Amino acid sequence: MQQTFVASVRRFNRTVTQRAGALNDAFLSRKRPLGQARVLWEIGEAGPGGCEVRALRSDLDLDSGYLSRLLRALESDGLVEVVTDESSDGRVRFARLTATGMAEHKYLNQASDELAAEILAPLNEKQRERLVTAMADVERLLTASQVEIAVTDPRLPVARHCLTTYFEELATRFDSGYDPALGISASDPELTMPAGLLLVATLHGAPVGCGALKFGPDATAHIKRMWVDRSARGLGLGRRLLAELETQAASHGVSVLRLDTNRVLTEAIAMYRAAGYREVDRFNEETYANHWFEKVL
Repeated sequence: MQQTFVASVRRFNRTVTQRAGALNDAFLSRKRPLGQARVLWEIGEAGPGGCEVRALRSDLDLDSGYLSRLLRALESDGLVEVVTDESSDGRVRFARLTATGMAEHKYLNQASDELAAEILAPLNEKQRERLVTAMADVERLLTASQVEIAVTDPRLPVARHCLTTYFEELATRFDSGYDPALGISASDPELTMPAGLLLVATLHGAPVGCGALKFGPDATAHIKRMWVDRSARGLGLGRRLLAELETQAASHGVSVLRLDTNRVLTEAIAMYRAAGYREVDRFNEETYANHWFEKVL
């Protein structure tokens, strides 16, 4: 990691926290700090029913103890109430706004709009466009940096979600539909060491992508189940999953990676070619394949 990159990120963080008012105990001229204001706003955005506390903690990447303290402070101010879902044996809690909290949420929206306008006001039109475009780039890249990739048991719910959604998407994109039972197998045992592995990408705990390896003979492996959720596309996640599969393959002694794909998956084909995969003659009897690729690691 280049030290100049680290220094630039730290400088950017200092500028943003100061300009956004995050250093003030009274955020947006209210009596509460930014942390409380953000939690209140998130609950309000979820609608009248509020939001599950566990989901709120995951979305904001907050420690459970810290979130509890923030919620207690908002409760003591009469802005939020935390209730238990009676059908969950007390395991699921929801946070929702009171009438006073709804009024505060409305104020926060208005005051936040005014702060944004204040930031943009001194700039000319061209500078405003540059700033907003740069902010969109930063937001996308920061989101990408929050995605976590890990080897995952294919039987776990996050893995099942990825695979099921992947199959459903292929069924809508392929001309003849898609039935995984008709293709070359990639069963749970085949995606579990030592036969293979499955990578699952998560964002705030939610599954957003996957990719798998099936280890073969003679130091080869077959890439399977490459998928990125629509919500996470544009973050470079497909290329990142592919790179991690290559790293995993190399660490297990694989020297040649192979894959097959369908002609309608043009984005995937372009990614494979850009990553150094070369098209080769057909090497299997995959029902849904039109292209076959190989890369020497």
